[in-house]
Amino acid sequence: MVNRLSARLGVALLMLLAAMFAGNHIAARLAFDHGASVPAAVAVRSGATALFLVALLRLLSVPLALPRATLARGLGIGLLVALQSFCLYSAVARIPVALALLAFNTYPMLFALASWAVNGERPSKRAASAMPLALVGLVLALDVVGSARHVAGRWAEIGVGVGYAIGASLLFAAVLLFTTRSLKEVDGRVRSLLTMGATAIAVLAVGAATSSLALPADGLGWLGLALLTLLYGTAITAVFTIVPRLGAASNAAALNFEPVAALVLGWAILGQTVSPLQIFGALVVVGAITLLGSAKR
Repeated sequence: MVNRLSARLGVALLMLLAAMFAGNHIAARLAFDHGASVPAAVAVRSGATALFLVALLRLLSVPLALPRATLARGLGIGLLVALQSFCLYSAVARIPVALALLAFNTYPMLFALASWAVNGERPSKRAASAMPLALVGLVLALDVVGSARHVAGRWAEIGVGVGYAIGASLLFAAVLLFTTRSLKEVDGRVRSLLTMGATAIAVLAVGAATSSLALPADGLGWLGLALLTLLYGTAITAVFTIVPRLGAASNAAALNFEPVAALVLGWAILGQTVSPLQIFGALVVVGAITLLGSAKR
C-alpha cells in the first residue's frame, strides 16, 4: 500500500514541480534566443527523458512489453505529443513564456468539451462556469481589449505565438482524450516512455530531413538546453512518485501554479514584463483552471 503524503507537504512539492516545469520553458527560451532550434530542443528533451525512463523502469523491474495494437496506438499518440511539443516551444520562442503557458493551459477546458462531444460526459455546473471565466481571464492576460487599432496591433505582435499555444492546447486535449480511450490500462510510466520515445524519434527524423536541428551557438544557449532537459526530466519523473500519493483536488490546484511561476521567472531571468491588468487576467485563468480541475465529473 502506498503511503499518503500530507496534503500540505504534497501541495508544496507539486508547486515546486510546477515551478520546475515553468523553469523548463524559461530555459527553452534562453536556448532559442542563443541559436537553438525548436526541433533540436524537443528532440533533446524528449530523447533524454525517454532514456532516463528506460533506466528507471529497468531499475524498478517494471515490464515494458505491450501488445502490438496497444503499441501502435501509443506511437500514434506519441506523434500527437511530438506536434504538441513543437507548437508549445514555438509559442515560447515567440511570446512571453507566461502568456504562452496561459494560452496552452486552456487544454482542460478543451478536453472537457471534447469528452462531452465524444463520450457524452456533460460538464458539471462548476466546470461550465469555469470555462467562460478562463476565456475572460485569457483575453485580459493577452491584452487584446481596447480599440480596433490596439487589438489589431497587439494581435500582429503576438498572434503567431498565441496561435501556436492554442494549437498545442488543442493537440494536448486530443492526446488526453485518445489516452483515456485507448491507453487507460497501460502503466502511466510506460505510457510516458512510449510517448517521449515516439516524440524524440519523430522530431529527430523530421528535423534531420529538413536540416532544422540547429544546436545552440554559445555557452548560454547550451546552458539553456541542458537546463530545460534536466528540469523537465526531473519534474516529470518526480510526478510519477508524488501524484499517486496525493488526492486529485490537491493535484489540480498545485500544478496550475505553472503559469504564475513562469510569470515570475520570466520577469526575473528574461526581463519579460506584463501590466497589472495582465497579471490579474493570469490569476483569473489559473483560478478558473483550478476550479475546472476540482469539479466533479
